[in-house]
Amino acid sequence: MKKQTKAIRTQTGKTKYREHSTPLFLTSSFTFESAEQGKALFEETEPGNIYSRFSNPTVQEFVDKVCMLEDCEDGVATATGMAAVFASMAALLKTGDHILACRALFGSAHQVITQILSKWGITHTYLDADASEADWEAAVQPNTRMIYLETPSNPGLDLVDLAMIGRICKKHNIIFNVDNCFASPALQTPADFGADLVLHSATKFMDGQGRVLGGVVVGKKEYIKELRFFCRQTGPSMSPFNAWVLSKSLETLNLRMEKHSSNALQLAQALEKHPDVKQVKYPFLESHPQHELAKSQMKAGGAVVTIELEGGFERVAAFMDALEIASLSSNLGDTRTIVTNPNTTTHAKLKPEEKKALGITPGLIRISVGLEDIEDLIEDFTQAVEVSVKSDILE
Repeated sequence: MKKQTKAIRTQTGKTKYREHSTPLFLTSSFTFESAEQGKALFEETEPGNIYSRFSNPTVQEFVDKVCMLEDCEDGVATATGMAAVFASMAALLKTGDHILACRALFGSAHQVITQILSKWGITHTYLDADASEADWEAAVQPNTRMIYLETPSNPGLDLVDLAMIGRICKKHNIIFNVDNCFASPALQTPADFGADLVLHSATKFMDGQGRVLGGVVVGKKEYIKELRFFCRQTGPSMSPFNAWVLSKSLETLNLRMEKHSSNALQLAQALEKHPDVKQVKYPFLESHPQHELAKSQMKAGGAVVTIELEGGFERVAAFMDALEIASLSSNLGDTRTIVTNPNTTTHAKLKPEEKKALGITPGLIRISVGLEDIEDLIEDFTQAVEVSVKSDILE
């Protein structure tokens, strides 16, 4: 069966009630048929569920689907995307280790690396997304344990060559850890390029409707075994209800990402032609500096577009306030188009020099393009740009 079929047909076994839709196992714990079975379950000589902090059938169905979509062996679901990011590092790194990362990271991931892991004696080195293979090779240290990156990155939409990093990690026996949230497995499968771990904020495109929080890490069994132990002891468990919602959402992921990508490309093309928009960035625009790389490792460009307006925050505020359809929120990955200013929201806590290195300017706007009619979106964004220009003139 193809992945789209498996995404719809993979589910927990039917109960005696012969339900068609997958059941929700909303329970904190599971009973034992005997004292001997309880002993065997805790000794792990018999497989089975004990406690929903450890495992749950509904959560496992979601994990199984993500493993299938990402071409990975095993996985662990977490309460949030940042729990997935943190667990993927904390479970596998120790004092004295070194992590090599792309500089273009989500703000909270940056804080984990620089403010939390550093307290445990884990050092790091950042490289730019467009660094050469020689640059990455030169940055590898004897104690480098992991390379971590996002591609495309949040919010700058910078790309890293997955095949290149896969070669380096294999050569030096380094764990290759990829945040695949922006592309989703519908558009990109990092494991096919050598990634050992692939993680997601399932809150975003996997849910797709802004309803629940969740995270997931999938990858090679040897690493997931350590992650599972870490999560079982520290407790960043996914709610069975959230897993049920997310598992059902994966049935439409491919279809949604096709439409997201189509809408995003058309909106990017329209705004790129507008004389009052300083810059538009989108992986599948020919003007993107890594356009060829995007085409080589992604099926489509995804849902996120960034634009830059002259005039700083005042211009941005006028533009955002003039929008009639798009929502103003720091989230992304929804059926509804969402707009935010990373400089004052998602990446507000970064230092000025860190923002500059990531291309986060006062006039930068991140657009998570939804599933509305594209003509309506183009009309709305065009009029908002024009309103913001007029507001500058009036001032």
